[in-house]
Amino acid sequence: MKTDKSQSLFAQAQIHIPGGVNSPVRACKSVGCDPRFIQRANGSKIYDVDGNEYIDFVCSWGPMILGHNHPAIVDAIEKALVNGTSFGAPCPQEIELADLVVEAVPSIDMVRFVSSGTEATMSAIRLARGYTGKNVVVKFDGCYHGHADSFLVKAGSGVITLGIPGSPGVPEDIVKNTLSIPYNNEEELEKTLRNESLDIACVIVEPVAGNMGVVLPAPGFLQKLRDLTAELGIVLIFDEVITGFRLSYGGAQQKFGITPDLTCLGKIIGGGLPVGAYGGKKEIMSQISPIGPVYQAGTLSGNPLAMAAGAATLKALKQPGFYDALDAKAAGFASELQSLAAKHLDHAVLNRAGSVMTTFFAADPVTDFESAMKADTAKYGAFYREMLDLGVYLAPSQFEGAFVSAAHSDEDLARALEMTERSFKKVQK
Repeated sequence: MKTDKSQSLFAQAQIHIPGGVNSPVRACKSVGCDPRFIQRANGSKIYDVDGNEYIDFVCSWGPMILGHNHPAIVDAIEKALVNGTSFGAPCPQEIELADLVVEAVPSIDMVRFVSSGTEATMSAIRLARGYTGKNVVVKFDGCYHGHADSFLVKAGSGVITLGIPGSPGVPEDIVKNTLSIPYNNEEELEKTLRNESLDIACVIVEPVAGNMGVVLPAPGFLQKLRDLTAELGIVLIFDEVITGFRLSYGGAQQKFGITPDLTCLGKIIGGGLPVGAYGGKKEIMSQISPIGPVYQAGTLSGNPLAMAAGAATLKALKQPGFYDALDAKAAGFASELQSLAAKHLDHAVLNRAGSVMTTFFAADPVTDFESAMKADTAKYGAFYREMLDLGVYLAPSQFEGAFVSAAHSDEDLARALEMTERSFKKVQK
C-alpha cells in the first residue's frame, strides 16, 4: 500500500503542530506506525491522500452512526451555510435540537449546548459544585471525561494509550478535589460515598466505559450508584458523550433504565460537527447563568451549522427499527469476530455494547481498568498495522472502541472479517 503522500504530510505537520497531530492518539505511536492523512469519506469508507480506501470502524470516534457524508446531514448543513457560519447570537436551529434532545433523553428537562465533550463535562461538574455547595468530584479509574484538569486522574483514552499517568500542568490544588475509584466495585463505591468527610458534590461516570476499551457495567452497579447518590444528596452525572444516541435513542440511561441528575452529550448530536451538551433536571439547570449564578459561556455554542447537522441526525435516528437493525448487524459481526478469535488466537476478549465493541488481546475477562491494563498492546499494534495495510481502519489504540454504522454493508463486514482472519493468523505466529 502506497503511503508516500501521508508520510510527506506527517513530516510537514510536525514542523508547526506538536507531534504533527491535533489530538495525541492520532499520532499512532502506540501501534508503531505513522498516521494516514485522510482526504475524504463517504458512507462506510474513508480515503487517504494516497488514494487508499479503508472500511472505517472509527467513524470519527463515534459520531458517524449514519455513515460519512450522509445526504440528509449534508443538505441540512448546506441550507444553514448559505445564511452564515456563526452569529454569536441565538438561532432557530438551537431550539429544534434542544427539543429533540429533551424529548429523547429521560434525564433532561433543560439543555445547554457547548462546542465539545470536554466543555460539557467540565461545565457539568461546575454546575454540580455550584448546586450542592460542595467541592469533591468522584470518577472511576479508566473512565475518560475529556482533558479538563479535574479529569486527568487515572483517566482513559489517550492518557492510557500513551502511558501517561496524569499530566504536568495540573495543579495539586485541583487534583486533590478529584477522587478516582475502581469501576464496577460496589464495595469501594459505597465506602467512598458514605464518607461524610469527603464533601462530595458529584459522581461522574461513563455508564458504559468506552475509553479503556468497551467495559460494561456489572449487573446492579449503575442501580447501586443511583440509589446511593440519591440517598446521600450527591449529583449523579452520566457522561454519555459516546453512549448517547449510540446504545439507544435515549442513550445508556434509557437502555438500562437508570436516570441520572445530569447528562453530558457530544459526538452524535453534532452530526459530525463540533458540539457538546449538558442537561438535566430543571431544578439544577436553573442554576446556570443567566438565570442562575453558575457561569458558563461560549461564542460558538449553538453554532447554526452544528445545530442543523445534529437535528438532521437525530431525526434520521428516530426512524422506527433503526436501533434494532443496527444492533442486530453489530451483534452478528461481533459473533463472527469472537469465533475467529477463538479459532486463531491464544487468547482474546470481545466486549460489546450495542454497535460499539473492543477486542482485547487479553486472557481474562475485562471488567475494569486493572483488567484492561493486562491486554497485550504490542499484539494489538501488530494487528492494527496488518488491518490498516489490508484496508480496514481501526482505532490506533487497544483502549478504544470499534464503531459499526448504518452505512456498513454486509459486504463491508464480510470483507472486514476476512481481513481479520488473515491478520489474526499473522499476529499469532
